[in-house]
Amino acid sequence: MKQIVVVGAGKIGSTIADMLAESGDYQVTVVDRSQAALDSLETGNAVETLKVEIAEAGALDAVLAGKFAVLSAAPFHLTTRIAEAAAKAGVHYLDLTEDVASTRIVKELAATAKSAFIPQCGLAPGFISIVANDLAKRFDSLESVRMRVGALPQYPSNALNYNLTWSTDGVINEYCEPCEAIVEGSLVEVPPLEEREEFSLDGITYEAFNTSGGLGTLCETYKGKVRTLNYRTIRYPGHAAIMKALLNDLGLRHRREVLKDILENSLPATMQDVVVIFVTVSGRKGGRLLQESYANKIYSRQMGTMVRSAIQITTASGICAVLDMLANGALPQQGFIRQEDIALDAFLANRFGHNYAQAATSHLAA
Repeated sequence: MKQIVVVGAGKIGSTIADMLAESGDYQVTVVDRSQAALDSLETGNAVETLKVEIAEAGALDAVLAGKFAVLSAAPFHLTTRIAEAAAKAGVHYLDLTEDVASTRIVKELAATAKSAFIPQCGLAPGFISIVANDLAKRFDSLESVRMRVGALPQYPSNALNYNLTWSTDGVINEYCEPCEAIVEGSLVEVPPLEEREEFSLDGITYEAFNTSGGLGTLCETYKGKVRTLNYRTIRYPGHAAIMKALLNDLGLRHRREVLKDILENSLPATMQDVVVIFVTVSGRKGGRLLQESYANKIYSRQMGTMVRSAIQITTASGICAVLDMLANGALPQQGFIRQEDIALDAFLANRFGHNYAQAATSHLAA
């Protein structure tokens, strides 16, 4: 039984710990700086808990000693601290961060690490890159790779058409930071909340707009190989306009703690959510210009003794599947591993990755 440390006792960390403990193959310790969060850990299986001031230098050293891997489900600003501790301890490192700057530091640490460093193992970045890469490999040459993902309430009932289903810090960060894209073959930065578009899926109209971090390392991987590559977050129509007013007109992009307080005290959380995944790739195959798409909707459901939201299921399943593949020797045991290095078929065949396959509504048809 492999010993795993999960950093972060929130909704996602709880789900990760529960899924791993349920498998019977992992002994899980959840660490957090908040005793209250640890006391309210939502798991139906026995896991150990430990209060640790994660931000303090050396705080994780004793916790990680002798462990197989550490999984970070902590806020993005703690990513590098946890990665540094993993490198020092020589344990495998996986995270969920969408923060581009943090991932660059993780990559630097991986260059000299004795263990595997696998960032961005969630939904987007994460699974979305695995799908996009699988589709892209089917073409002789590429024209465009367009990725759209959103975690949405099933029953929107406020002006933002949104409920809190994910880390508030993470949402604000991806709405504020520059976004990578490939435009006309060149790697560029584009502004968040811009280039809004609308599309329909299963009779429902959505909007999508630029947000930071969802591409993971795909821009680097496909630079010089594709004309257009971009990632946009899916919301219901009207959301982007209100968020732009809050961030730009009211200046709350410079007062993120104020915006966080407003959102967390105004928008209720919900377990009745849906994750929408929509990837479209076009290119040439056998001399013809063709397009292939992947579309999927995943809903909240009962898992074990707990009802888990769609964003909990998809995010936790992503990092658990990658950990499982690492533990089984299906992935390299050292260095930096990109999400697009992971084969889609192998991911979906995994017991945790199967949570994506079960809900598939449209799968990679030519």
